[in-house]
Amino acid sequence: MRDFDEFVTVRSAALLRFAYLLTGDRHLAEDLTQEALVRAHRRWHAITGPDGPEPYVRRAILRQYLSWRRRRASTERPVAVVSPVPSRGDLDLAERVVEADEMWTALSALPRSQRAVIVLRYYEDLPDAEIAGLLGCAQATVRVHAFHALHRLRSALSPVPLRRGEP
Repeated sequence: MRDFDEFVTVRSAALLRFAYLLTGDRHLAEDLTQEALVRAHRRWHAITGPDGPEPYVRRAILRQYLSWRRRRASTERPVAVVSPVPSRGDLDLAERVVEADEMWTALSALPRSQRAVIVLRYYEDLPDAEIAGLLGCAQATVRVHAFHALHRLRSALSPVPLRRGEP
């Protein structure tokens, strides 16, 4: 894609999903995507290489997410709106919503670098070498982050074992 407007039209939804998976917050994801696109627009003539501008924009989103300047803003959480109690027919939907909420809660509890590794590995399907390049660390560090993140997710999402005498 040679034209910036065309790139934004075609790829902005995918970039926004990527940012959302990193942040877990739609508004922050929109901010990250917008900032990355502004930076890409400034350097448009320099970033249109053989792979196109998308790797540059994704890297910009990732760096903004990992940036220390974003840490304070990312701790702000809106107050949740309480939904009505689901009816009997909505139990499957309610269970799915609860499971999704548990997953988002567990993901948001991960340190930024671990969450970035999980998103890059399992959503973007990138190999460890590319993740290491994006994060600026060794491949072994990527594997350690993934190991610790998966351990934390498993422990947070696994049912608590019952003790004797408990129902």
